[in-house]
Amino acid sequence: QAQLEESGGGLVQPGGSLRLSCAASGSIFSINVMGWYRQAPGKQRELVGMITSSGSTVYADSVKGRFTISRDNAKNTVYLQMNSLKPEDTAVYYCNAGLKRNRYTNFDNYWGPGTQVTVSS
Repeated sequence: QAQLEESGGGLVQPGGSLRLSCAASGSIFSINVMGWYRQAPGKQRELVGMITSSGSTVYADSVKGRFTISRDNAKNTVYLQMNSLKPEDTAVYYCNAGLKRNRYTNFDNYWGPGTQVTVSS
């Protein structure tokens, strides 16, 4: 089995920064796209951004210019650097990955348990 685990969430003041990490572990043959989603109370889960294995990125309009996604393929880890945080960025942030456990399986969609980010003064 494979699993994802996020870290780095917490409480930060408006205008501050946080860096989230997500490490994939367990039985891993290959990972294609890795990404971050978030879900605020009473709202649907939404895409924050994603990164391919070659480093191409896509961001939601609401975070462009403030958030940066990167990954370390050797460590099966994806990062989310969040700068100029706003109260509306408050949400549970979830890591997502398309992961292949061995050469015979298809890519399956995996989720981490989530980490809380709260932006408040």
